[in-house]
Amino acid sequence: MANPVYGKKAAQSRNAEKIPDSLWVLVIGFILFLFWAPFQVGLFNGQQTDYEKPIYLAVLLGCLMLFFWVALYYKRFKLEDQRDLLAVAVLLLPLTYFLSLFVAASHYMAMNMLLIQSMYAAVFIVSLYLLRQKQVNVIIQTAVLTVAYLIVWFGLMNWLGAWNVAGGLIGWFSNTVRGGKYLDAVLYDTNLGPRLTSIFQYANTYAGFLMAFLLVAIFALIRSKKAHGALINGFMLVPIIVSLLLTLSRGGLVMLPVAFVLLLLFEKPARQILWIIYLIIAGIASLAVISPVTKIGQRLSLVPDPSAAVKGWAYLLITSAVTAVLCWAVQRFAAPRLEASLGRGADRRFANLWLPIGATVLVALAAYLLIGTSVRSILPDNIEARLENINFQQHSVLERFTFYKDALKVVKDYPILGAGGGGWAALYEKYQNNPYTSRQAHNFFLQYLIEVGILGFIVFMGFILYVFYKYIRGFIKQKDKDDYENGFFYLILTLSILLHSVLDFNMSYVFMGLLVFIGLAGMAAVMDAKPLAVKWNSSGLRLGYMALACIGAAAVLIVSLRYIGSANAAADAKAIAQISQSYEEIKAPLIKTLKNRPSHPESVIILSSMDNQVYSQNKNEQFAAESLAVLTRGLKDEPNNKQMLKQLIALYDLQGKPDEAYAVYRDNADKYKWDIEWYEPLITRSFDLGNQAFTQKDSTKEQQYFETGLAAYEHVVAGVAYLKTLPAGQMQGRPFAVTPAIALSAGKMQLMTGKTADAAATLKQGLSDDYNDTANREVTRYYLAALQKDGQQDQGVYDKLIQADAAEKAKIEEIVAAQY
Repeated sequence: MANPVYGKKAAQSRNAEKIPDSLWVLVIGFILFLFWAPFQVGLFNGQQTDYEKPIYLAVLLGCLMLFFWVALYYKRFKLEDQRDLLAVAVLLLPLTYFLSLFVAASHYMAMNMLLIQSMYAAVFIVSLYLLRQKQVNVIIQTAVLTVAYLIVWFGLMNWLGAWNVAGGLIGWFSNTVRGGKYLDAVLYDTNLGPRLTSIFQYANTYAGFLMAFLLVAIFALIRSKKAHGALINGFMLVPIIVSLLLTLSRGGLVMLPVAFVLLLLFEKPARQILWIIYLIIAGIASLAVISPVTKIGQRLSLVPDPSAAVKGWAYLLITSAVTAVLCWAVQRFAAPRLEASLGRGADRRFANLWLPIGATVLVALAAYLLIGTSVRSILPDNIEARLENINFQQHSVLERFTFYKDALKVVKDYPILGAGGGGWAALYEKYQNNPYTSRQAHNFFLQYLIEVGILGFIVFMGFILYVFYKYIRGFIKQKDKDDYENGFFYLILTLSILLHSVLDFNMSYVFMGLLVFIGLAGMAAVMDAKPLAVKWNSSGLRLGYMALACIGAAAVLIVSLRYIGSANAAADAKAIAQISQSYEEIKAPLIKTLKNRPSHPESVIILSSMDNQVYSQNKNEQFAAESLAVLTRGLKDEPNNKQMLKQLIALYDLQGKPDEAYAVYRDNADKYKWDIEWYEPLITRSFDLGNQAFTQKDSTKEQQYFETGLAAYEHVVAGVAYLKTLPAGQMQGRPFAVTPAIALSAGKMQLMTGKTADAAATLKQGLSDDYNDTANREVTRYYLAALQKDGQQDQGVYDKLIQADAAEKAKIEEIVAAQY
């Protein structure tokens, strides 16, 4: 029986080639890793510590696979051709992350990314040699496709009310199942309602995944020569397209036709027609059921309804079955005739260009109908609204352009080695154009450039472009059609994910990164590779490479084991905190965590918070000293961690050290220039300390505090004015405005420095109509006093204030009479 991906020819080659017994353990381990990874290895953004341990486990497994590969290949490994050099070159990728450690904005995130990149390198090396054997290639392709299909059904189970079944299937080994339900497999958006995310917990990345495997499924269908292969892959087309639509991802819908047309360029006209036919069949079938499936899923997200769930499954499964039969019929009867009738002209020059050009026209027409006309009304309301908003003035588009511009600012300051892994997440608030919140740059390539600088980016782009170039060049020559079609599976996968990653942060998901590096290895394994000079194959170089790989893997293995212990201890501390208030019980695992990772952010923050709390109760300096030591050590590696800085400020406040607390706000203000919660205390503390210096007749300090506070106030005013210039479609982000507290403190400082007109204008910004509010009365009082000092008045406001509290009259006169 032929494999559903390959077909007859591959099945014949599979029978002729046997996997050596010694490789079976590695092949099985690799496949089990593929099935384990998607439900364990989630998003890495430097903050989601729940995903630490699975990532470190994945790194450990990657190292173990590499050790096993070395044990199997150390005698057979030869540097014979350019493919073998890629096994050497891939080690440069983690090396560039190692170099960036020396200038990393966050040591914690940089180390995590170094481990992840090391795992990618290990997986690439193992995949490169496993996939050279056709029989193993068959098995691994089937495994990858099976995993993808399981992820699709897992998502749909959560959408159509079977979340308890889905959670039960993986809850025994996944840490992302809570109360029997997978976390955010269907994520609720306040503006759009439920969005399907499956294992990714982020709809846009799931859309990128679906886009890739929709195209892989069509390719697998076209290659299928047996009925079961055509039926299986044809059956999956509707669930994938329906899932893609349920993500409500505009990026996925925009990039799908781009990837589709690019891939058509590689195919002969007969196959191009088949690609188009299958996509049209599946597309029409999906549109026929998307509305009821959407509405049923929306209902099930609110209330359980078994009858509605059964109806939803019936729509989906029946439509998928009909599509599968139609695709099988086309593959069985039409495909051979197309191959025969169009085969003669397939080798003509530009023969494979006409259909992609026509497909581009059809895509443009379909886009116009769905975006610019009422045809989109056939879709559910939420999908219709998303399509209607596809334009360059839409807020998500404008925000992405802003991210990209801000990313280049970071690159300018960290040009050569970059800012280390997680550099954008650590630094973006310092460089952001407006107060958005995004720990991802929404462009993988720019984010990579930020992390490793120009040097690392050149190495990475050189590596992947070389693989693409060599594979495509060999594919065009078609020396071994079956080999290059095997590689085409991986080309589709890698190209699709990387294309979508131009618009989003797919590669921040470790599983997506694994797919890309497996895909690169799949292309490299069959690429047209020139033999190397004999000197490359010297025993010294070969053994040196093996030794280097083993030393590197051993170092990564040791670090990952230590970090697993650290992650376990941190998890224990959080678990104990849920059931106990004992300081000593919670502290013990935190100390263990910080022994292995002194700057582990979450543990530093929890322990310092506990020490601060105990110190506030008993004033025992031992706890204050420990809190300061923990925070000082943490901030050495994490100087941009806002929560650590706030804990340090809280400690200084408890110790009665207002100058030290104020200095933290002042010295770090440039890191958080759009955080009004940072600037408000900076300005209010500037006034408090300046007023204290005035009372003590220390004019030098008074001037310093007031200058800093007023400069911070001008920064806020300038920022508020700038935000008004943002394009109409772009959202501002977090609140950023002159708050009543800022207006009061800045107005007082201006008043005390003789700028009465400025003080009145500033204080006016903090006024409200609630004269029963004590804080508002104080702002109003100083506002009226500033006006009087400037020879003006606001009789309406004055009358309302006095009516609320007659005592305010004397207080105003006292301020007017004060000598500053």
